[in-house]
Amino acid sequence: MRFFHRKRLSLAAVLVFVAAAAVLADERPPGSAEAAITISEGIAIATAESRVMKIASANINISEKESDVAMSILLPSINAEIAQGFLNNKPMAIFGTMRVPMANRNSLSYGVNIKQSLYDFGANIARYRASLESQEAAKVDYERIKNLTALEFLIGCYEVLEYDKLIEVSLKEIERFDAHHKVALELYKEGVITKNDLLQAEVRLSDSRQRLAALRNSRKVSASRLNNLLQRPLMADLRIAEPDGAVASSDNAEIEYFIEMAQKQRPEIKIVGHELEILTLQQRMRASEYLPTFYAQAGYNYTENDYQVYEGSWSVMLGARMNIFNGGSTRAELSNLKIKKERLSEQMRKLSDDIALDVERYYLSMKSAVEKLSVMKDTVSQSEENLRINKARYQNGQGTATDVVDAITLSTAAQTNYYSAIYEQQRAYAGLLYACGSDLKEMFK
Repeated sequence: MRFFHRKRLSLAAVLVFVAAAAVLADERPPGSAEAAITISEGIAIATAESRVMKIASANINISEKESDVAMSILLPSINAEIAQGFLNNKPMAIFGTMRVPMANRNSLSYGVNIKQSLYDFGANIARYRASLESQEAAKVDYERIKNLTALEFLIGCYEVLEYDKLIEVSLKEIERFDAHHKVALELYKEGVITKNDLLQAEVRLSDSRQRLAALRNSRKVSASRLNNLLQRPLMADLRIAEPDGAVASSDNAEIEYFIEMAQKQRPEIKIVGHELEILTLQQRMRASEYLPTFYAQAGYNYTENDYQVYEGSWSVMLGARMNIFNGGSTRAELSNLKIKKERLSEQMRKLSDDIALDVERYYLSMKSAVEKLSVMKDTVSQSEENLRINKARYQNGQGTATDVVDAITLSTAAQTNYYSAIYEQQRAYAGLLYACGSDLKEMFK
């Protein structure tokens, strides 16, 4: 019994130690264990080391090898062959009443042949050019993914920075409610206020602590997403350095300017352009199947034969090859390619509309955030002054507990809205640059 009692005490001590460590960890400022990473440093790492970038880079390598395969068709093919033959009977020919041997029973043969397509009405050239277009599309798609990764990292950074500010606001709110609770407790002991006012202060303090816990959890989730992009352990401590300088803006440019820029720079439009060119080249390849292919072939072949005058001989041959009938496959494929081009052209028009909507959404979000900031310019200081006045009135017995609670809540809301508007504008600005096709890595260098 004494052993089990000591075991329970040891387990309880461990649990208390773990809980205390967790509390102390929560009290540290977010990401304080390591040096802060700047946004430009993070973008450079994310756009070079993330898994999606490695996959995109592999796609470029694959397209380059496919171009090499297409190029090989334009070059001559050279084949060499050697064989040793064994026959059951020696080849013989009958001349009247005589049997004449024609070849050796066992013989060695070898040969080297070269074949080159001379003219196929542009089929092989079109195939090679299509592979080059596919390679260019893969490179543009790599830039698209790089920019999208940079945008994802930027939005994640601004989320973490916003949560850091909101956690500071929440800690300040807890500190204020705690001070208010202490004042209310003293006033209650002196009989100045009722039990209801004291309970109100306790409930507000508890509610603030719950919001703080929720904010910390949300920050951890956002930091984990950034760690995933940076190829770091998900739970690693992460701190983002606050960017220097003023809040970014659009320099009062009109939305039409950004839409026009997007139509010229967005990689998605360039990719569709390459895909349309690929379909055009494939049509040329298929149409050439109605026409002959001209080729040349040359080689040297040797067969061991004691009964032939010349065992080895050189040969040169010019020829033409043409498919007469393939069941209508070529015509069906040409019709299919035509439909694909029409569908892709419609997709490009839809893509253009979607890009314009993206630009408008980010543009209006940024304008809205700017308007919020202009409205809230003096709100934070006014709410602080309002809180100071109500606290003084309450401590002097002239105000109510509800006045102080409302003033604390108003001050917290003002600061929360102010910081949310700042980072909303930053996110919208980054999204607008992405929607316009700008290189985010260069823009945030």
